[in-house]
Amino acid sequence: MNASVFYAMTPILVLSGTAMALMIQASIKRDHKVASIIVAIGLILSLLGSYYASNFTQPVTVLLQVDNWSLFFTGLIIAASLIILSLSLKTFLPEGERKEEYYLLLILSVLGAVVLIQSSHMVSLLLGMELMGVALYVMIAFPERGDLPLEGAIKYLVLSACASAMLLYGFALIYAATGSLSYIGIGAEVARAYEQNPVLVLAGSAMVLAGIGFKLSVAPFHMWTPDVYEGAPTAVTGFLATVSKGAVFVALTRFYIDGNLYQYAGLTAALAVLAIASMLIGNWLALRQENIKRLLAYSSIAHFGYLLIALIACAHIDIQLVSQSITFYLTAYIVTTLAAFAVVSSVAEEDVRGQEIQALEGLFWYRPLEASALTVAMLSLAGIPLTAGFMAKFFVITVGVQSHLWVLLAALIVGSAVAIYYYLRVIFAMSKPCKVKGKASTGFDRTLAIILMACVLLLGSWPQPFIAYMGTL
Repeated sequence: MNASVFYAMTPILVLSGTAMALMIQASIKRDHKVASIIVAIGLILSLLGSYYASNFTQPVTVLLQVDNWSLFFTGLIIAASLIILSLSLKTFLPEGERKEEYYLLLILSVLGAVVLIQSSHMVSLLLGMELMGVALYVMIAFPERGDLPLEGAIKYLVLSACASAMLLYGFALIYAATGSLSYIGIGAEVARAYEQNPVLVLAGSAMVLAGIGFKLSVAPFHMWTPDVYEGAPTAVTGFLATVSKGAVFVALTRFYIDGNLYQYAGLTAALAVLAIASMLIGNWLALRQENIKRLLAYSSIAHFGYLLIALIACAHIDIQLVSQSITFYLTAYIVTTLAAFAVVSSVAEEDVRGQEIQALEGLFWYRPLEASALTVAMLSLAGIPLTAGFMAKFFVITVGVQSHLWVLLAALIVGSAVAIYYYLRVIFAMSKPCKVKGKASTGFDRTLAIILMACVLLLGSWPQPFIAYMGTL
């Protein structure tokens, strides 16, 4: 390996070095503030490293593909992790003598997400997914008080283990059919393998897609999502909804495109069923939720159903347009979801009652900036014009129309119409007259709310610069 390969791996190397620095720091002197500062410095350096690595894009062995597209999502995921870190500081401040381990788990989970984003081989796919997942099990169960975090962690652990076993078996079937584990190698051999043994190829691919579908919590693999979202600390829930799911979808996109899986009607039909089920089930079940985190859980199920439409369109239109629509949608979704969880983390308590939609009543009257940010986030998730969510759905609808995916588009329209109701419920609750003054606002809460709200509005009202930038990826 020459020097340029190490330069290309700068984000991964910096994150790995940060994890080692945290372990050394904890063995010398346990200190909550020092650990958080080390993580913040490591994330900032790795964010700068992702920009620096863009000058050295190349395959790193057969396991990783460092290109502009993966580096963009690497930077986006690391920036989101910085926001999650800031939300975690208040959440885990009173956690006794074991606070420092959380920051090590966070940096290891981010490292797994970056490996997942840059993976070009099934070994690196599984390595990144498990590194991210194993750290997440503990992060979900980290709070010492209450049974819900432990319950959510156990559910996620058991079901995730089943999904990982399904992934491994799917990898084995694909390897038996194609003789390769790299995405490009599979793409080169899958046509020949399909002619010789179509059942083996379809069964292996279906099992891999099902395992990844669990990580994305698309229906019918969504059963863990509302309970884990509700039980996990709000900062960890935000990490699950943005960093974890975003990294998995990027990995799925690369595997699906590089492996040429879009040319098989059986897999496309299976994805279409998952997309329709996710859009309808996610939005329908969200109508009945009184807990804001459970509502956002079902909302995320629906949104990844929308995203699957763009992936299905690979079989009909130019891959570059599909890639751009996925890039815009994921970016808009991550920024919008971060805005929502940032406000929920600052105004809602960690107990179940504090997370009810009723707990947000009167927010406009005593914390208007945070209420405005949450309003913009809800409108963006609903796809209202002048928000990032509207432009994201516009991209997905465009590729759907060009691909003639009319049934999927009909499900998107029905799901979006249903979703408007429960998003407006949150806004209506915040606008009710306030009888009792809530928690005081801090300068950090206001600043973060303004920044994220501005990002959502900027992506929705002036998307041209970002669209031009996507053309260079």
